Amino acid sequence: MSDSPEKAAESRTRAYGRTAGFLTIGVGLTGIFTYAYFLIASHDLSKDSYGEITVLWSAVFITVSTLYRPVDQLLSRHISEHIERGETDVGPVRVASKIQGSLALGFAIVALILKGPLENGLLSGNSTLYWVYFSSVLFYAASYFARGYLAGHQQFGLFTTLILSESVFRTMFAALVAVGILSGQSMVALGIVAAPLLSLMVVPPAITRRSRREAEERAAYAESHGLAAEDVHAEEVEAREEFSLSHGAGFVGSVFLIMFSEQVFLNAGPLVVRAVEGVAAAGYIFNVLMIARAPLQLFQAVSTSILPHLTALHHSKDPDSERQFHHSVRMVLLGIFAFTAVSFAVMAVAGPKLMQIAFSDKFTYDRLGLLLVVVGMGLYLSAVTVNQACLAQGQARRSSIRWISCAVFFIVWTILPFISDGNLRVEIGFALTALLLFALLTFIYLRPKGIEEDVPLEGSSEAIEAKLAGLEDTSP
Repeated sequence: MSDSPEKAAESRTRAYGRTAGFLTIGVGLTGIFTYAYFLIASHDLSKDSYGEITVLWSAVFITVSTLYRPVDQLLSRHISEHIERGETDVGPVRVASKIQGSLALGFAIVALILKGPLENGLLSGNSTLYWVYFSSVLFYAASYFARGYLAGHQQFGLFTTLILSESVFRTMFAALVAVGILSGQSMVALGIVAAPLLSLMVVPPAITRRSRREAEERAAYAESHGLAAEDVHAEEVEAREEFSLSHGAGFVGSVFLIMFSEQVFLNAGPLVVRAVEGVAAAGYIFNVLMIARAPLQLFQAVSTSILPHLTALHHSKDPDSERQFHHSVRMVLLGIFAFTAVSFAVMAVAGPKLMQIAFSDKFTYDRLGLLLVVVGMGLYLSAVTVNQACLAQGQARRSSIRWISCAVFFIVWTILPFISDGNLRVEIGFALTALLLFALLTFIYLRPKGIEEDVPLEGSSEAIEAKLAGLEDTSP
């Protein structure tokens, strides 16, 4: 006897909870290795050399997250939607590969044209750091494509293996410098480019196995329905044509703005401080913002898995799926609140000392600044959660407008000397912007537009185009 629709929806939510828990452990290990990389670099390098590594790291991750995570999200959301509808994933995969390849090629051209300003202005005239930056961004194109593919198919074991191996390989280079096998800033920096390259070794076997399994499933489907192989192939061609490049471009464009804004919040602070007060000060504020960045690394487990989970619930025909949709969001928000409360208490008691233990005593940390960043961290993680719900609801365009508006606010706040202390200005700005972003996204989540009255007939080409291009709502 099959379960009722309500029980099926609850079972799906429980399964998501188990998956998120498993991913949290795996990504937690990833965060530990990432922290170890910076801990080793902070202790082994001078203030200026360490500051240059943090600038390099910030530049790489602003670039790759802005360029490539939209395609990651495109694959994650729309593969899960197609699977929920019982459709093939060939359309999203084909479109995403074209977009990702074009983005990587475009970056390579622009980065080579701007080699002088990037190398001499951003990276202190260090040619090695420039080529690490250039190569890292190109290798991460493949890494982020693989992440989205695996997440969309909910192959989270392989997803965790991929990102964990990245952090392990990166930290290995810093560790080899620490024990004297390698030496110097350049070897520490090479870990950043080696990480995505070496971690991709886990992807081809996984995709090969899945392709073989899907071929077997197509053959079995054709045999059971009395179809020729040409008929099954025709269905796939139709799916590819239905999901065109123009369909995916609107969604990617909206998420591009979201990812750019996210990197502004997390990484613009060190870059602004570097321009105003030098690389040593950039290293200080980078360490402080690790309070927010490290939990966000851990939170990738939840944010990555919740998008396909919420998308499947939103498009499910089960009558209880909408209730489970909102229940899943509430549970994640409650977990964030609890984590933030514990972090606040720890930082209030021993924050400055813990930061010196973690990153050496080269800097003296201000307790108020640390607490501001903890509060901002909680608000920011909450905003990311609500944003994933908005994407699942088809509100990518509306969300992107809120994100970019908050990013502009944050940049203006950090550049203008409202507060003379540049570091405190960044800390207050981070918390204030996170609060504003959370409020704006919550409004969209609670009042989605275009979900009932404006969406075309379910399953039609117009409906799919509207959902993918974010056309349900043309207002900001």
